[in-house]
Formats: sequence, structure tokens, C-alpha cells
Amino acid sequence: MNDLRVLVVDDEPLAAEGHASYVQRVPGFEVAGVTGTVQETLRMLRGHEVDLVLLDLNLPDGNGLDIVRRIRAAGGTVDILPITAAREARLVRNAVALGVIGYLLKPFTFNDLRERLEAYQRFRLQLASDEVTTQRGVDAVFRDLRRPVEAPSVAPKGLVNEVLDEVIAALRASAPEGMSASEVAHGLDTSRVTARRYLQYLADQGRAIRSQRTGGSGRPEVIFTWHE
Repeated sequence: MNDLRVLVVDDEPLAAEGHASYVQRVPGFEVAGVTGTVQETLRMLRGHEVDLVLLDLNLPDGNGLDIVRRIRAAGGTVDILPITAAREARLVRNAVALGVIGYLLKPFTFNDLRERLEAYQRFRLQLASDEVTTQRGVDAVFRDLRRPVEAPSVAPKGLVNEVLDEVIAALRASAPEGMSASEVAHGLDTSRVTARRYLQYLADQGRAIRSQRTGGSGRPEVIFTWHE
């Protein structure tokens, strides 16, 4: 099966960039594009092949579900995964009625999205096979697609617990300003590459938030702020 094409829809550039980078890290997926409004998204869908839309619901020119309604009214079958901070039961109910494949609340981690993308990939593979011919097969398809995400219990191989604790302590102490990888590296007497690896791990787990520090004449600097 060819890589599944994902459209990222979010009006916050930093969030959209982060979601797109998550998608690119999952084998079997590619980013078809990034949009930030209802109208821009509809134009993108009319002109490009897209398998899955990661859809923010709060857009500057309308609700993201307006996009889904217009797609369905036109006979479109692209799959939709809302990724939003909107927690109202009414929105969840409306999203389900429009046939979304899930509902992912912000903030979420890379592992949260990765597991849902991998489940969606299996879903597509199963529907393309001859396996879904019995009730048991149908139940298995939907059970895998909608199963809860399990948080990892251990840090990935290669991270040292003592160093991770030091990075966490540094981030805690720097709140709410946050720290860059260079600042963490200087404080812990380690390399910037090593510090960045630990910081990115914490961001992937949702324990730190990436943002940009602007100012001065140089390029904006990525900083990490403790989230728990």
C-alpha cells in the first residue's frame, strides 16, 4: 500500500508545524499539505488526493465540522480525525454523527497520534483485504480503530534516568520562561544534541511544550517549557 496522505489543518502555525512533523515520523504516512482556514482546506481537498485530515475544530472562518459537512454533502469520503481542545459533548456527538474515525484532545503527545495513525493504517489495510467478511472481522476493525491509547511505561532506549531527571529539574526551575537546548546543555555540561534529544522526548510525552522565543536580530529560537 502506498503511503497514506495526511492533510494537517490548524490555524496556529507552530501547532500545525508540530503536527506535520509528528506525521512525518510515522512510517507509511506523508504530509499532503498544511492549511489554516475552512476555505483553504476545501480548496486543498478539491485539488489534491488526501486520505486523512487531522482537523482542528476552531478555525478563524468557521468550525472545522463545517468542512466535514460540506465534504459529506458533496459525496466525499476522506477520513477525518479531529485534533482539538474543544471538549463540549455537543461537538463530540456532532463529530461522531459525521463519521469521524476518532477524536483526539489537545494537548497530545507524539505517541498518542502515532498509535492512532498506526491503527488507522491497519484499518485501511483490513478494509482492502478479504478479511472483513464476518461480524467478527467487522468488530475487529472498529475495535482496533477506536481502542484507547496506552501511555508508554518506560523511556526509550538510550536515555539515562539520571540525566532525564536533571533535564526535568532544569525545566521546572526555569518555568514559566522555559529553556532552549543550548541553555540546558550549558547548565548540565553536555552537548546541545544530547540536551535536544531529552527535551524532544519530554515534548513527545506531553511533559514539555515547544514554542519559539523571538527577539534580537537572529532566528527565532525553539524553547521548551515544563508542562506538568
